[in-house]
Amino acid sequence: MTTPQILVFAILTATMALFLWGRFRHDLVALMALMACVLTGIVPAEEAFAGFGHPAVITVACVLIMSKGLQNTGAVDWLAQALLPRDAGRLASMAALMGLGALMSGFMNNVGAMALLMPVAVQLSGRLGLQPGQVLMPLAFGTILGGMTTLIGTPPNLIVSGFRAEAGLGAFSMFDFTWVGAAVAGAGVCFVTLVGWRLVPARKAAGAEGFETGNYLTEVRVPEGSKTIGMTLRGFEAEIQDSEAQIVGLVRNDVRMTAPHGGRRIRSGDILVLEANVDTLSKALSVFGIKLEEGGPSSAPESGADAKEKDAKDTGENRESRRDEDIVLRELAVLPGSSIVGRSASDLRLRTRYGLNLLAVSREGHAPRARLRTLTLKSGDLLLMQGPAEVIADFVNDTGCVPLGERELRIPDKSLALVAGAIMVGSVGIVTAGLLPAAVAFTLGVVASMLFRTVPLRQVYTAIDWPVVVLLAALMPVAGAMATTGAADVLARLLVETIAQGNAIAALGVILVVTMFLSDVMNNAATAAVLSPIAIGIAATLGVNPDSYLMAVAIGASCAFLTPIGHQNNTLILGPGGFRFGDYWKLGLPLEVLVVAVSMPLLLIVWPL
Repeated sequence: MTTPQILVFAILTATMALFLWGRFRHDLVALMALMACVLTGIVPAEEAFAGFGHPAVITVACVLIMSKGLQNTGAVDWLAQALLPRDAGRLASMAALMGLGALMSGFMNNVGAMALLMPVAVQLSGRLGLQPGQVLMPLAFGTILGGMTTLIGTPPNLIVSGFRAEAGLGAFSMFDFTWVGAAVAGAGVCFVTLVGWRLVPARKAAGAEGFETGNYLTEVRVPEGSKTIGMTLRGFEAEIQDSEAQIVGLVRNDVRMTAPHGGRRIRSGDILVLEANVDTLSKALSVFGIKLEEGGPSSAPESGADAKEKDAKDTGENRESRRDEDIVLRELAVLPGSSIVGRSASDLRLRTRYGLNLLAVSREGHAPRARLRTLTLKSGDLLLMQGPAEVIADFVNDTGCVPLGERELRIPDKSLALVAGAIMVGSVGIVTAGLLPAAVAFTLGVVASMLFRTVPLRQVYTAIDWPVVVLLAALMPVAGAMATTGAADVLARLLVETIAQGNAIAALGVILVVTMFLSDVMNNAATAAVLSPIAIGIAATLGVNPDSYLMAVAIGASCAFLTPIGHQNNTLILGPGGFRFGDYWKLGLPLEVLVVAVSMPLLLIVWPL
């Protein structure tokens, strides 16, 4: 091997190791790989950022913005209301929900489709007498399967199409993926609906009653002469931090304030409402001469959630004098790409900015050991929030979380919903007819979305999942270097000669299975970018049609069913479903076997070697 080939393999190996380790975010790892290629001279410095102008990257960003328009206007809610049966049995309801998720994922971001249907799935699980996870996992897998049916259904399809174009074969059209993808998705939906859902562990969801917070909401009164008088609430919390307590309310002059500002100073006669363990808290409070308010802690061992529910119902006024019934508890799931991922409650300034209390966090069905105020939030976390209903709704809209529980299906603006749908259909039609390239057609769709205000101008850039865009843009030159240095051809020959033994059909199976495995443990877009040049190299080595192998990469990259980290939708249901890391393969493994069994003959028929 040449020196550039050795360098490419070394960088690629290190990159995949970092992806698997998971210590750093995927986009950072991709940028590190790109910079390594530039510094070693494998990628010319002037071409380092060419990936940001790649048609696949532009198309992904545009589809995300247009998907936001479908969400904002209620077009998806209308579709769900029209297609989901309200009183059907278990079989029909599951089939309709998975089918709708797969259909939506073919034309919009599948994470967005999952987020929109999650509340529906939780509500449906209650009606069907199932645990939420038994409906959430089938829905997650259905939305992942649906992404493989069209060019814009998932980023890997766009990446595969881009590599085909760079190889001089032209890009795939909008529905080239449908012939195999729709059959595989249909078979997967039928399997999960009829049999597969029974393989999902019936875990108890990490709902409000499942949060492991302090046992009591405790009230303490500040007497005359207490050392705390004049101290800020924030300073008081810092002094008693060893008791794992947090102030969730303040009663002053018979007015109760929910989530009081941390800068408010304590006065004599104030009643502090604390969420804490009474035993450890009482020792801490004795230092300040503060005593538990008579009748403050419950005399019966209520769960933390029950006590909080009672407190939420009994709340008089918060600092904005809201009515009692406005103070509610809400469970929120943190979406991948949410603005609060990687930040703590202290960073978010929940009380200062929103007037909200973060009462508990559930991660993988369990309460993390770190303190709530300093806990770094991750995608898939389940948050228990307390505050005014409309303020929580604003928080959801600002941060990209998903409220769990019953949600009305409504159309906020029927005319805009029709416009958003027409824009998406028109853009797809332009690409299908071959009038314009996909990147240009969907950019026109974004312009139309902005002009007709289906996506508010302030949301245009926040709708884009920037880590995914950076990941794709950074990996494009790295993957291109594999082809230009001949490293892809070397690896292709190795796979063909040692594993496939020169058999084209065996090589097709190898590329499909390897892609599926890698997509289970690293980002599927990264998997597609790495495997596409190898697939083209294998086809060149065997002298056969490269389309078969590129389509195998596209199918394999959309089949991440074994782990919660393989796809963002799998991560999203981890907390709400109460799942553990090892729960996914029980349904995911037979589903992946089915995908191989269905896709292999179809690939050979539709895209013959």
